[in-house]
Amino acid sequence: MIELIKHVMEDMNKQLDRVEKSLNQLNDELIWRRMKDSMNSIGNLCLHLAGNEYQNFVSAIGNRPFIRERTREFTTDGGISKEELIILLRKTRSESEDVLSELSNDDLSREVTIHYDREDWNRMHRSDAHAEETYDTRLIGRLLIQVSAHYGYHAGQIVVLAKMLRGTNEHVTGQFH
Repeated sequence: MIELIKHVMEDMNKQLDRVEKSLNQLNDELIWRRMKDSMNSIGNLCLHLAGNEYQNFVSAIGNRPFIRERTREFTTDGGISKEELIILLRKTRSESEDVLSELSNDDLSREVTIHYDREDWNRMHRSDAHAEETYDTRLIGRLLIQVSAHYGYHAGQIVVLAKMLRGTNEHVTGQFH
């Protein structure tokens, strides 16, 4: 595995471990609780992390089918256990590692196409247009960094939410933060 990908995956795996430790501190009810109506639950954030990682790494870079229901990631309000969320996150990570382990240094400067559902595309671009094209392109090297940063951002939210939901001063991941 090339150096950049190795470092990105190491960091994303640390973040995934933090997410899993946070999930394991809570019951299923708390995982789906929204602190405010305008906020996402931990469960929503987990679905979103898996969807984003799959869309960018497995589908765009790996050329596998585009399968994502982005809207559902934010509207689901339960019915998926913490065990199922962990399995989804780990399965997605395994698929990502399979795809990324096949890349070469030359691939980092290769452009890939990221597909979107039309409804999600319009929502993200605040448009009601019926765009013919619902895709974006990125260089693989840049995409690795963007997805990793996105994962870390939401993993941090999950850690903080878990701590708030437990009402504790403990460091839920075993790390001081």
